[in-house]
Amino acid sequence: MTFEFVMSHNLSTPYSMNELQKYIEQYLEYLEIEKNSSKLTIRNYRFYLHRFDAWIAENEPNMRLDSLNSDIIRKYRKYLSDYSDLKGLTLKRVTQSYHIIALRSFLRYLIRNDVKTLAPEKIDLPKGESKSLKFLEKDHLRELVNSIDISSEKGLRDRAILELLFSTGLRVSELTKLNRDEINFKSREFGVIGKGGRARIVFLSDSAAFWLTKYFEIRSDEFKPIFIRYAKSVDGTNNGEKMRLTPRSIERIVEKYVKKSKIPVKASPHTLRHSFATDLLSNGADLRSVQEMLGHKNISTTQIYTHITNPQLKQVHKKFHQGNRR
Repeated sequence: MTFEFVMSHNLSTPYSMNELQKYIEQYLEYLEIEKNSSKLTIRNYRFYLHRFDAWIAENEPNMRLDSLNSDIIRKYRKYLSDYSDLKGLTLKRVTQSYHIIALRSFLRYLIRNDVKTLAPEKIDLPKGESKSLKFLEKDHLRELVNSIDISSEKGLRDRAILELLFSTGLRVSELTKLNRDEINFKSREFGVIGKGGRARIVFLSDSAAFWLTKYFEIRSDEFKPIFIRYAKSVDGTNNGEKMRLTPRSIERIVEKYVKKSKIPVKASPHTLRHSFATDLLSNGADLRSVQEMLGHKNISTTQIYTHITNPQLKQVHKKFHQGNRR
């Protein structure tokens, strides 16, 4: 269905669910072509909006776009809040928020294209859960990497993964996309395309360069991906593309060594990203530089680290808090 047909359709008559799906697909195309959104973002938005579409089909089959109202949204949010799958797993508050964020963005797109529907600002976001910022202390990081048995190729791979995450602050999705020939060991740097298509340079520490070199030296394959799997059969199709580790595989690897090392932090690949930023700021790096190395669009995102890394605040507390006086 063309854009002109969608816009000229009589929205005062009930529409079929197939039509809503076409609006959704049109919006997803807009994200890809006009907004240059990442494939992961588009995949997630497709999932969230298709869930909304399925709920509408079952619960409000005669609803028109121009009759979408706050009461219908309230019922949908109740559905998300009460949802549980066959294993009894429910949706976290943050996941519920993602559904609503996607829906608001979709409605905003429709209104911008003269489709009468509920104003997105009439939909409040769920209140987020308060979370503390998790990062690893130096001793915990040492215990984590030392728990890896490096006598095998798989073990060297895992050590290189953890060292690279801490050295670069890469997002796990950025790490899995890397190829071997992209790493410049001479300059100890390489480029990545991060969130929102933003390019940046990241740097290898001495330790990360050492373990990555050890891992490459022991590999006998010519596969392109920087990190490959060792389970199941070998598939060399397309330069070993099917051997590439997935983000979930990296998460499981980190979880494995967190349990093995028995550190008191439930760490994930993103915890190592937090640890990277915290380490830099604690040792005197300026906020703008850390923002650039993390690939944050706005410095306000980077500022979440300042309250735990500001040495001046620590000195003020030590000097003036009466609990420090004897």
